[in-house]
Parts: sequence; structure tokens; C-alpha cells
Amino acid sequence: MARIMRNVGEVWRCANLYRTEEYEALGIGSYQDSYIVDICAHPGVTQEQLSKIMYVHKSNVARQVSSLEEKGFVERRPDPADRRNLLVYPTQKAVAVLDKIRAVHAQWRERLLEGFSEEERAAIGVYLERLAENAKRAASVRRGGER
Repeated sequence: MARIMRNVGEVWRCANLYRTEEYEALGIGSYQDSYIVDICAHPGVTQEQLSKIMYVHKSNVARQVSSLEEKGFVERRPDPADRRNLLVYPTQKAVAVLDKIRAVHAQWRERLLEGFSEEERAAIGVYLERLAENAKRAASVRRGGER
């Protein structure tokens, strides 16, 4: 049981290595794919909302959104309802790489699940969803939320 975190960490680091190589030609880093996917799914999202959607600290969101903006994948526009807020929108460049990002995710998922039966794949999915819910709940408590 003590190896769970070690194994989760190894999977995460290996995923980053795999994605880094796949995304090099696209001009994005391995951490930026999730930002592009979520911004495309929620055009006009604020950085604070993105922080909550992704369970990432606000400063990390600001840094990644700035980097993606410099690379031409997103643009920030003032919120017409509250000019203090900036809304983040995907550009055509982001939309153009979305299918490639999804394909890389699918390829990685298939590599991870090689040799597993359909029943085992379903069980892993259920366990990981429960693990993710526990992690979200714990992170929410740390951020001042309720259990």
C-alpha cells in the first residue's frame, strides 16, 4: 500500500516524458496540453475558474496561460461584466492542435493498459475515479473547502 504514491508518481513522470516528445513539434510543453483541452472546453474561462477546474494553484495557471498566450495558443480579453477580470479564450492555433493532443492522450492510455483485460480496465477506471475523488476532497479541505 505504501507504494501507491510512488507508483502514481512514476506513471505521472513517464506520462510527462512521453508527452514531451510527442508535443515538441507542436510547440507546447507536457503540462500545457491539459490547459489547452480545458480552455477549449471552457472558452471565456477566468484564470481563477481554470485553477478550480484543474486543481492547480493560481500562480501556476497564470504562468502557463502567459506562456500559452506568448506562443499564440490563447488570448486574454477583459470581461465585459467586470473589467478587472481577464477571460481566456483558445485561438485557432489551440483548436488546430486539439485533435493531436487527444490522440496523444489515447495512445498513452492504450500503452498504459496493454495486457489488461476489459474487466481489469473497467476496474482500474473505477479505482482511479475513487482515488481522484478522494484527492479532490482532500485538496478542497486544504483550500478551505468542506469535506
